[in-house]
Amino acid sequence: MKVKYRFNPESLSYDKVKTSFKAWILKFFTFFTASIVISIIYYVVFSYFFNSPKEKALIRVNDQMKLQYELATKRLDEMSKVLDDMQQRDDNLYRVVFEAEPISRSVREAGFGGVNRYEELEKATNNQLVVETSKKLDIVSKRMYIQSKSFDEVISKAKYKGQMLMCTPNIQPVANKDLKKTASGYGWRIHPIYKIRKFHEGMDFTAPVGTPVYATADGTIAEEGRDAGYGNKLLINHGFGYETLYAHLEQFNVRLGQKVKRGDLVGYVGNTGLSTGPHLHYEVHKGGKPQNPAYFYFNDLTPSDFNQVLEISSSMGQTFD
Repeated sequence: MKVKYRFNPESLSYDKVKTSFKAWILKFFTFFTASIVISIIYYVVFSYFFNSPKEKALIRVNDQMKLQYELATKRLDEMSKVLDDMQQRDDNLYRVVFEAEPISRSVREAGFGGVNRYEELEKATNNQLVVETSKKLDIVSKRMYIQSKSFDEVISKAKYKGQMLMCTPNIQPVANKDLKKTASGYGWRIHPIYKIRKFHEGMDFTAPVGTPVYATADGTIAEEGRDAGYGNKLLINHGFGYETLYAHLEQFNVRLGQKVKRGDLVGYVGNTGLSTGPHLHYEVHKGGKPQNPAYFYFNDLTPSDFNQVLEISSSMGQTFD
């Protein structure tokens, strides 16, 4: 320890300086306090301009998470575009083919009501990015769920589409390749007996008595008997809202309740009931309402044949029944 001296002018000599304990303690605390203050200043300055290893690690983790969220957002946008394409095909192709109503936009784009689902996320760092990504994820998840349910419905309908096609009338009820048997068609006509304008709900095919008559689709014989106007008639229930009627028959080849396939022989052309000549009167009903039978020969006719049938059937001024 260094010894300090102080010059004494009276004795013209150097006297040894003695430090009291109190002065020593005061000096110690002065240096100690100054050291602490300087240390704090160094710490603050260093912390402000330089990151600690732990902070650097946290920054790297934060940057990685931010990048992952940005990538997730980009992928969600891509998935949303794919869902848009799936939705377009679903509404405009699949559901049209299988006769299902399109899902309304309000259902597909319905939001989430109730409480704030993102309250906790809003407290996080980069909360805007986190909340927006979470919202997109929820929206895409809901749209995928709705689309999945839609495909379930389409698949269910597709399972019955084959059966429905077999039960949809699509051939002529008599052999008529040259179309010469085609007579009066669907629409307003002059009744041959009453001579009044009356709506003709079917199509007439002229043919000799005994000409075979065929079922135009799979179904069940719902009616078989005699009618004052239609004479001997058959009604086949095909299901899916379709029925076909065959009138003025000479005789039947089926019985009530019998199941038939498309092309099965069900009876023979006759001239019974209110009829002015041997012919078959044929009707197609959908949902209880008569339809133009000409639109249900698509398995038999080419486009040119179809136009010819329409021309022949519409040119007749009156019917045979």
